[in-house]
Amino acid sequence: MLKSKTFVKKTRSGGVMKIVREHYLRDDIWCGSEACTECKQESTVLQKDTCIESSLCSYPHYLIPDTNVVLHQIDVLEDPVIRNVIVLQTVLQEVRHRSAPIYKRLKDMIHEKEKHFYTFTNEHHRDTFIEREPGESANDRNDRAIRMAAKWYSQHLKTSESNPDGLKVVLLTNDQGNKQKAEESGLLVHKCEEYIKSLIANPELVDRLALSSDDKNEITSNKVLFPEHLPLSKIQAGIKSGSFLQGTFRASRDNYLEATVFVQGEGEDTTEVLIQGLQNLNRAVHQDVVALQLLPQNQWVAPSSVVLQDEGAAKDDNVEEEEEEKVLRISAAEAARKPTGKIVGIIKRNWRPFCGMLNVSQIKESTRHLFTPADRRIPRIRIETRQASTLAGQRIMVAIDGWPKDSRYPNGHFVRSLGSAGEKETEQEVLLLEHDVPHQAFSQAVLSFLPKMPWAITPEDMVKRQDLRQLTVCSVDPPGCTDIDDALHCRELENGNLEVGVHIADVSHFIRPGNALDKEAANRGTTVYLCGKRIDMVPELLSSNLCSLRSNVDRCLSHHFSFIRLAFSCIWEMNHEAEILKTQFTKSVINSKSSMTYAEAQMRIDDTTKNDDITKSLRGLNKLAKILKRQRIQKGALTLSSLEVRFHMDSETHDPIDLQTKELMETNSMVEEFMLLANISVAQKIYDEFSECALLRKHPAPPPSNYDILLKAAKSKEVEIHTDSAKALADSLDVARVDGFPYFNTLLRILATRCMMQAVYFCSGMDSDFHHYGLASPIYTHFTSPIRRYADIIVHRLLAVAIGADGTYPDLMDKHKQSALCNNLNYRHKMAQYAQRASVAFHTQLFFKSRGILNEEGFVLFVRKNAIIVLIPKFGLEGTVFFDPKDKTAPSLVFDEEGPTLKVEEHTFHIFDKVKVTISLDDSNIQHQKIRMALTDPVIPGVSVPVPDTEPQTKKPRLDR
Repeated sequence: MLKSKTFVKKTRSGGVMKIVREHYLRDDIWCGSEACTECKQESTVLQKDTCIESSLCSYPHYLIPDTNVVLHQIDVLEDPVIRNVIVLQTVLQEVRHRSAPIYKRLKDMIHEKEKHFYTFTNEHHRDTFIEREPGESANDRNDRAIRMAAKWYSQHLKTSESNPDGLKVVLLTNDQGNKQKAEESGLLVHKCEEYIKSLIANPELVDRLALSSDDKNEITSNKVLFPEHLPLSKIQAGIKSGSFLQGTFRASRDNYLEATVFVQGEGEDTTEVLIQGLQNLNRAVHQDVVALQLLPQNQWVAPSSVVLQDEGAAKDDNVEEEEEEKVLRISAAEAARKPTGKIVGIIKRNWRPFCGMLNVSQIKESTRHLFTPADRRIPRIRIETRQASTLAGQRIMVAIDGWPKDSRYPNGHFVRSLGSAGEKETEQEVLLLEHDVPHQAFSQAVLSFLPKMPWAITPEDMVKRQDLRQLTVCSVDPPGCTDIDDALHCRELENGNLEVGVHIADVSHFIRPGNALDKEAANRGTTVYLCGKRIDMVPELLSSNLCSLRSNVDRCLSHHFSFIRLAFSCIWEMNHEAEILKTQFTKSVINSKSSMTYAEAQMRIDDTTKNDDITKSLRGLNKLAKILKRQRIQKGALTLSSLEVRFHMDSETHDPIDLQTKELMETNSMVEEFMLLANISVAQKIYDEFSECALLRKHPAPPPSNYDILLKAAKSKEVEIHTDSAKALADSLDVARVDGFPYFNTLLRILATRCMMQAVYFCSGMDSDFHHYGLASPIYTHFTSPIRRYADIIVHRLLAVAIGADGTYPDLMDKHKQSALCNNLNYRHKMAQYAQRASVAFHTQLFFKSRGILNEEGFVLFVRKNAIIVLIPKFGLEGTVFFDPKDKTAPSLVFDEEGPTLKVEEHTFHIFDKVKVTISLDDSNIQHQKIRMALTDPVIPGVSVPVPDTEPQTKKPRLDR
């Protein structure tokens, strides 16, 4: 049956256009119920036995939620208890328009077989489609369509012969008007809250309910604590006129009464506006997009140096604000004052579910409790729960529902428990969630685009490829590495020159543009390496099997194709001085003859008795790599230092039993040199071909002020450092020596690393500064790790188009889309780095938990007003020694910013001073455990602590190398 809708529309030129929309109605749309004999359906989704017990609905029933129930109570609907739900097309479409994240969650539930969620296309069913009536709002029409579909279902199931038990349909709505009209039509209808509260033996579901506006009023006091937020229309007018500014709200980690708003100016410029005090912060939460008004200049303040955590019992809604904020009132010197403002409205909330722990209320039997997020920048959240005693000591997730102007804290609801605090699995989950690392299992849609096994190279694959299987190709990687992206070869040519090849896994052959696998990899952006765990960017079949360039030596697969790999090769002809004479790029097929660790490759190079093809190839590569490195350093490339640590894990408990800094070998450097060379060669090629849409990587030069701390540190040891160019810095670091202090140069390089800017991806058509400061290269990209970085996949696609080995597609040539992709990749790389650091910090805590108190030698890395930051080289560990203890009177402290030096009583600390400290784990705050350091040497009366008695370990733990 065909319905048509006709309307007229005025065009830009002033004419009138008649538009006819056709809408097809059908009578072969089935109900999806197992209990139905009327519908001629091959498979069903809704069960006959609904097995959900409710004191309100004691009969078997299906649920039909309206749009607002789905939007606000998605956490409840996701619970395994809620099954056999009819999702109407009307609801699905409305949710799609109003919230993309919730729409995705709803679609995931519909695809989950165990949930029995059925999509009923009521808008195309002959008996349930309704026309919008004159004067009826779209919202009212949709409510009527939902009621119509619910009525059809209840009548349809009633007439079904196989449904004598009386399977019924319950409509869930929180809209009073909709509920009333449904009742008048004789429908079974309940408010979502009353239905959830009626479920037998599932009290924890009540905690997952988002607060309705009625509940929010109950929780708050009558006193207005915050100014009203302005409506969006006023905000937009204010931004346009210049009286308001728009920016991103960044809360302070150290002071809950202070934040900064970053206001985007012209081009790259950003202005920072300081916000201080509860009233001025006005309920903004970290990462919200806000509108602010600058205060008059005489009210500008300086950032507070006070560390303030919102801890302890809940602050009353009626507490005097003056009382809470008086610690901020410190008269600031004029120069230190910054532009200061107040929040007048919220443009976009960026709330997500937050991980943290419950502060159980002191009032017995109370259901209202405060939740403390793990991220110190997020305010505490007030929630209602009846399972506080169970949740105490657990890591939980909580979502914010709203923040009324008369409430000291935002209101929220419990989402789910993550497990006991301090347990490795729980903490790893928290770490991934808090750093926004996508880590869910790959969906069926994604996996469906993987090649079918057993996979073999076909004649079509060979059409645009060179067969390089005869070459002696080998890979050199860290121990235990399975996602091997790169392999190398080196051989002498008949003309006396050398041929060197870098062969990279051809991941883009398997991941085609725009499919679900490609979109998932683009969203993840990078593989994340945690201690003892890897979160893959692409499914394991690609990362550790088909695309991994492992040799046949370490394989136990019988298929001959397991050893042969598709690759993208960059091949140079070089002379013995490592000068490039010719460069060739080609898609290829290779056969890796050996997979070695750095140590194994080093042993082969050093073993004079070995002279086979693989060893000769390695020696040739190593010789050229040394020349390449020397040339790079002559151009001004920086060799900086950062202490990386490696944990040795117990093979059974997987707890760290030893911790040491990683040693770098010559072969590490050998592989790195050729990867850098390949990246530079490819960058130049794709930029030459596609000057507007090449994906490149740049490393901006640091502003001169970044070097202040490095210059002061060097000056304290009477060493001069020049920072006017990368070459000047590299040269002065090379000659920086202090007699009797061999570790000085490493410390200086560690400090220089801290001065650097972050390297970022960018699109060549959107930027003019391509230079890579750290590598002293005019152009650079990432080509060599497509298994673990999505940027490399795009670079492979660009290079393939450039050499005619693959076709292009619109998004690849769209500089705006490339630029948006780069923003996501930069964000994912930054979060992956933070997650890796957090994982190392957590495993370091686990390591020291079983060690008691250790006494170790370290060096002062930074000097602060009330503390020194100490580096322990043995463990690659940094910690802070505070000199203003809370529990005893503080010693006399004199801080000199020029030095910088800190005089504690009679002793003065400088950067790079050698000290001895005790190291122990402070787990008094289970959510924020930290490594605590205390001074043992130099001895300062009343400040330093006695050297601990160290008992020799009776049994040396076995190292799982």
